[in-house]
Amino acid sequence: MDTFLGFDAVMLARMQFGFTVAFHFIFPAISIGLASFLAVLNGLYLWTKNEAYLRLFKYWLKIFAISFAMGVVSGIVMSYQFGTNWSVFSDIAGPVIGPLMAYEVLTAFFLEAGFLGIMIFGRDKVGPGLHMFACLMVAVGTAISATWILSVNSWMQTPQGFSIAENGQFVPEDWWAIIFNPSFPYRLAHTLTAAYLTTAFIVGGVGAWHLLRGRRENPGVRTMFSMAMWMAALVAPLQIFLGDMHGINTLEHQPAKVMAMEGHFESHEAGAPLILFGIPDQDAGEMRYSIEIPKLSSLILKHDLNAPLAGLDTIPDDEEPPVAVVFWSFRVMVGLGFAMLGIGLWSLWARFRGRLYDNRWLHRTAVAMGPSGLVAVIAGWITTEVGRQPYVVYGALRTAEAHSPLAASAVGVSLIAFVVIYFVIFGAGVAYILKLMRHAPALGERGVRVEPGPIRTTGITPQQQLREDGHDMAKEGA
Repeated sequence: MDTFLGFDAVMLARMQFGFTVAFHFIFPAISIGLASFLAVLNGLYLWTKNEAYLRLFKYWLKIFAISFAMGVVSGIVMSYQFGTNWSVFSDIAGPVIGPLMAYEVLTAFFLEAGFLGIMIFGRDKVGPGLHMFACLMVAVGTAISATWILSVNSWMQTPQGFSIAENGQFVPEDWWAIIFNPSFPYRLAHTLTAAYLTTAFIVGGVGAWHLLRGRRENPGVRTMFSMAMWMAALVAPLQIFLGDMHGINTLEHQPAKVMAMEGHFESHEAGAPLILFGIPDQDAGEMRYSIEIPKLSSLILKHDLNAPLAGLDTIPDDEEPPVAVVFWSFRVMVGLGFAMLGIGLWSLWARFRGRLYDNRWLHRTAVAMGPSGLVAVIAGWITTEVGRQPYVVYGALRTAEAHSPLAASAVGVSLIAFVVIYFVIFGAGVAYILKLMRHAPALGERGVRVEPGPIRTTGITPQQQLREDGHDMAKEGA
């Protein structure tokens, strides 16, 4: 078998796609939440004329612009991999996923491209009404973009509305069924809420860091921390509820994934335990050293303590996902979700006692939890994608049959190149974002800097040269 560093071409292609998606995913998660946050801040400023909201708008606008740009660039790389590493998948599933991804460009991307410049640079160049409209359109555009991409991903998880042609291609039969497939509404709600929570904890972490540095009298710092904690307190419980609904839907359509998430190697006829922790042994088909709560898994998934739950012993070995990865990534996601809920409730108690801006332990915890949303969304994505294995289109196309006929060395070398380039380029971008976050929002906070005059991509125009020459002559004559 052709291998590179012990991995075959399929595994290397999966690792490459997983690496690039993990990098890409964090930037849309930030930009989706920040776009809505900026629209809210701008609306509050127009409504109240409170300078603190304008400070925060200009402060986070710069961070949003960088995150948005890095998200676009990293997304382009992913789309190329459909052709380079997964050409068979593109050929077979292209008639279904191609139009959906094109709709994302024709709707969301064009909407964002049309109004992003006005949002970033147009505050002092257009009226406040048009600028507010641009902010709303960018926020709506990011949500529409997520809608189309999640529709594609959900169809790969719960495919329907297609037939298989004689040449093996998936042919669309019912676009309504394809777009609004069974898992799509749950995945869309769960993912968008995750993006808003991710942004809330980043904003809250930055605000808490400045509060710890003695900037509690800064109105911008206080406002951003307060708004973030309100978001955590209100949205974290909603996210847990949506996650529960999504899990029940997954049990219906992808039972093997839920079995791996729960670590249920064996079926349970009279109530399945909730396995908190353990060491999955897939070869032996058992969970070693498990810590369990009797029958709680049945209560969560079936809302009945004694409801039977099937285990992986009912699934053929070649149909099982990698249990250890799914089991632990799911626990990371769920654990962080409940930690977010705890922070939200803690902030409510501190707010009730009038200590929201003075509770240093709350601030320290909020700083530590700042990147928790990013970790949670990546863990959730790993749970979803690895849990779908061994299929790329669940039940219809296996991953091993979907990759390009490439040598393992070719994929391995490109993977190494991606790792190096991504850490250099995106590492520099993240470092600059952190540098921007280090200073507190100040009175007269500048937004994205705009150079005077138009940008001339072809150099100095003749008219500009004449004006500059005339200006120099006038100075000499004086």
